[in-house]
Amino acid sequence: MKALCWQGKHDIRYETVPDPAIEHPRDAIVKVSSCAICGSDLHLFDGFVPDMHHGDIMGHEFMGEVMEVGSDTTTLRVGDRVVVPFTIACGECYQCRRGNFSVCERTNRNAERASKMFGHPTAGLFGYTHLTGGYAGGQAEYVRVPYADTTHVRVPDGLSDEQVLFLGDIFPTGWQAAVQCEIEPTDTVAVWGAGPVGQMAVRSALLQGAKRVICIDNVPERLDMAAQGGAVTINFDQESVLDWLGDLTDGKGPDKCIDAVGLEAHASRSLDSMYDRAKQAVGAETDRPHVLREMIYVCRPGGILSIPGVYGGVVDKIPFGASMNKGLTWRMGQTHVRRWTDELLGMIVEGKIDPSFVITHTVPLEEGPGMYKTFRDKKDGCIKVVMKP
Repeated sequence: MKALCWQGKHDIRYETVPDPAIEHPRDAIVKVSSCAICGSDLHLFDGFVPDMHHGDIMGHEFMGEVMEVGSDTTTLRVGDRVVVPFTIACGECYQCRRGNFSVCERTNRNAERASKMFGHPTAGLFGYTHLTGGYAGGQAEYVRVPYADTTHVRVPDGLSDEQVLFLGDIFPTGWQAAVQCEIEPTDTVAVWGAGPVGQMAVRSALLQGAKRVICIDNVPERLDMAAQGGAVTINFDQESVLDWLGDLTDGKGPDKCIDAVGLEAHASRSLDSMYDRAKQAVGAETDRPHVLREMIYVCRPGGILSIPGVYGGVVDKIPFGASMNKGLTWRMGQTHVRRWTDELLGMIVEGKIDPSFVITHTVPLEEGPGMYKTFRDKKDGCIKVVMKP
């Protein structure tokens, strides 16, 4: 089969690889009908996430048709159309029973390696680092789905791929980011980043009852999309984020803040950017935490910082004293996808939201390597790429 494979920093290739096969009775083989490039994939593309191996198949946002099932996979049948969550969940362990699917205790087959990095293993993830299990991803013609009986979302008839594809990642990620904020009707919610997750967070915060949502970015097309979703926008290349947030909130600051950027944050002030990039270059810091610093400074005392943006290692110069003295609550983590998908699928069916609004580019899978660069560099108005094997 054909797949997009990681061959090093800035080197994604469209290659021929062996077809997947059933390896365990709870497996299924899915023929991919649609997949997408996620902002988290760019962290691999740019070489910021460790423990990638040459030839690893990329991608964790995908869907398709079930072609084969293992003997213990009783909840799926050949021919079923499914979205596959990026977090692999056994459905039986302590964490899964609590709905904490992204920290499933059984699905990370490199648990010992992950424990050395994180203290405890996370769940297995598709198409990501070997710290999260080294599972082949979904930017391919076929995928082996382990624990398939609990790692799937069945798609009802009448919905297009484009409407439901993002149930596997960015829609529940934006939704969880807003849920973590415990939004009240009087709240102003600030969202840093108007990429795909930021777009979903903007709409999720409004659907959950926020009085106002402010979105911060520097790409005009992304800010326009956020504004179409109901957000007040700030272009950090043209305006002072701290000043504008103060003006928009009568000096109080936003009640809740969402970091939809993560470890590759860009700073509006060149000294901040130069500092973090220099620390990265010498290995003294793995991630660029500019957004975290800014959120701590501007968030209203007693507020909540919600962090769906991915971080991989060590950050520096975090004003933790300000966070402590302001009584801020931090909530973060990979998304517990299956905790939210039934509710979100219902919203799509009812017409409350159509997540396909975020798609700007649809291409054949073979054009994927070039689209990684287009997406990363935000060229051609690119906000979200869908690929068709």
